[in-house]
Amino acid sequence: MKKLITLLIFIAINFGAIAQHIQVENTAYQLLLKTLLSHSVPEMSVNELTKKNNTVLLLDAREPKEYQISHLKDAKLVGYEKLDLSSLKNTPKNQPIVVYCSVGYRSEKVAEKLLQQGFTNVHNLYGGIFEWKNQNQALVNEKGITDEVHAYDKTWGIWLKKGKKVYK
Repeated sequence: MKKLITLLIFIAINFGAIAQHIQVENTAYQLLLKTLLSHSVPEMSVNELTKKNNTVLLLDAREPKEYQISHLKDAKLVGYEKLDLSSLKNTPKNQPIVVYCSVGYRSEKVAEKLLQQGFTNVHNLYGGIFEWKNQNQALVNEKGITDEVHAYDKTWGIWLKKGKKVYK
């Protein structure tokens, strides 16, 4: 019985430590992100980004078909498979930049490349566009505000809890 109580206390303490640092609303999603990402670049939560207004440069590290479905307002598409950073050639190296993708993996890799190129104020949007939408933030496409989100595929789409999932 003492071992069981000790185990339960250990689990409660560790769960409490995780819960205090949650940057996404879903605990299971948080655990996935903790292991999926290498946390090699500074991360920014959705809440923090919403407070930045128009002071950051948003870069979308998804593919063009994903970007066309929806993206964060004023975000520039840089891609991932065919990464194109040419639009940043006149960008000051200290410009605040937030990179995002579906969940944060691809954007983390792009953010690493930006840091290697001398950019000094780069963040990865923790939880990506999925968490952005899960927290009821607006997305746009060429027609204006949209509820659609490219959910990448059905495996990754389970983490998108709000909005209309698109898989094309």
